[in-house]
Amino acid sequence: MTSTSPLVLGQSDARRLLQQVDVHQAMRRMFQDLAAGEAVQPAQQLVEFPNAAGDFINYLGVLAKDGVYGVKTSPYIKKPDGALVTAWTLLMSMDSGQPLLLCDAGELTTARTAATTAVAVEALAAERASRLAVIGSGPVARAHLHYVKGLRDWQRIAVFSPALAADADLQAQLRTQDPRVSIAGSLEEAVAEADVVMLCTSSAGPVLDPRSLTRPALVTSISTNAPRAHEVPPQALGEMDVYCDYRATTPGSAGEMLLAAEQHGWSRDSIRGDLPELLSGQAPRPDYQRTVFFRSIGLGLEDMALANALYHLQRQGQ
Repeated sequence: MTSTSPLVLGQSDARRLLQQVDVHQAMRRMFQDLAAGEAVQPAQQLVEFPNAAGDFINYLGVLAKDGVYGVKTSPYIKKPDGALVTAWTLLMSMDSGQPLLLCDAGELTTARTAATTAVAVEALAAERASRLAVIGSGPVARAHLHYVKGLRDWQRIAVFSPALAADADLQAQLRTQDPRVSIAGSLEEAVAEADVVMLCTSSAGPVLDPRSLTRPALVTSISTNAPRAHEVPPQALGEMDVYCDYRATTPGSAGEMLLAAEQHGWSRDSIRGDLPELLSGQAPRPDYQRTVFFRSIGLGLEDMALANALYHLQRQGQ
């Protein structure tokens, strides 16, 4: 068999093509395929560098209906001036066994992370939810706002991050993104009376204790590559209705879940549902008798779905 070279997409090409993809719907379809047994999601593979110099995580996935599989590899490289994080995705053909695409995954990672949260908000937020809080103001936070802003009739969108008060240009950018945005002066102000709180930070430790909220709300959380990173205190999990992106893999990687199980008697068996179960009607929706927590860790299948979409767009354009 003749070996073929994969298409190679750098960051600018990936960004250009990604603008032509309905990322939210791509994530919905992927989780539906996972529920139907048309996709395979192995656990993340974490490999630490010697001498505590960092690590890398491999995100694997198989999309059988599309005839592709692949891996995104993302290193966390410690540097004197802070950690360096990159990501590249390799897409392979299940038919020929040949590489199809090698893609800078930075833009894809931001989009699929935010769109997965949007799938969760669509499935879990109360229908009458009207107050949204976004904690964070970087590219990931702004992507979250992009994908979620049309999912409910938001009457208030409060955004808070520590650096935002001193950044007039970024404040203006957020207000341009959605005129309903207000810049909160504190975390407490942002989450006051919120129906949905999206934690969109790169923090390795707790950002918000959901037990401090004045009313039950949906709190969504993502992650960073830092070991056992978590945005909520592990001990809070036992007092919330917990959902995740994929129950077979998330509890083995999410920092607060690992710590809650080790130190606070929490069990992964208490997870009420994941996105494949929610989208296929196999998991109960929350009743908001208490706060709801949704945790995503980022799945290889998300990366494969977007890489496959970009591959076909690039082929069509050649």
